[in-house]
Amino acid sequence: MSDAVIEARNVSQWYGTFRALTHVSLTVRKSERVVICGPSGSGKSTLIRCFNRLEAHQEGEIAVNGIRLHSKMRDLADVRKNVGMVFQHFNLFPHMTVLMNCMAAPMWIKGVPETEARRLALKFLERVRIPEQANKYPGQLSGGQQQRVAIARSLCMEPAVMLFDEPTSSLDPEMVSEVLETMTSLARDGMTMVCVTHEMSFARSVADRVIFMDAGRIVEEGAPNDFFANPQHPRTKLFLSQILK
Repeated sequence: MSDAVIEARNVSQWYGTFRALTHVSLTVRKSERVVICGPSGSGKSTLIRCFNRLEAHQEGEIAVNGIRLHSKMRDLADVRKNVGMVFQHFNLFPHMTVLMNCMAAPMWIKGVPETEARRLALKFLERVRIPEQANKYPGQLSGGQQQRVAIARSLCMEPAVMLFDEPTSSLDPEMVSEVLETMTSLARDGMTMVCVTHEMSFARSVADRVIFMDAGRIVEEGAPNDFFANPQHPRTKLFLSQILK
């Protein structure tokens, strides 16, 4: 499909005898916001990590921006330039200022000149509403601020898609809202997003599609209204009854 940013077909992945993913198929189109939920160990994080080959799949096909991911590929860096990733933990360089954390990847990976990298960094720090923190070090920031720096850092690569792997799970409750507000703002601007999260209010308000995974498979998917109001699979019903208490 011409508007497909990510295409996964019958993807399976395993560690020894443990199958993390089994015949998973998913297409993510340009400007689409997809939320993936499910219990721990269901394969959610493994799946999105396969989309930039932080995890290698053993069977099936994955293509990102038309580039097929496989074990012998030589253009993996080109894929990762177009796929932003925000993790549970912020993974910022503690010895670099916020500004340099954002400037580093455009300069080192894309060869962007320093003046342009600085312009991009300041632009996206403004975008996530923390430009005043540019000259501080990560250790001087709150968890919510550090996660917003991590988002800005990914945006500085101007990716085609942003992947979020439970970006609020390590935050104190009072810091969750500021990160979700930033993600919601990105979604409203048309950013293509795949987000693994248990924040169901975010899924209701932002997602075009909600996907439920269990035991390495996609069990159910649908538009948020249908997914939450009328789940079909017993496993989905049980999950929602527990998480929406």
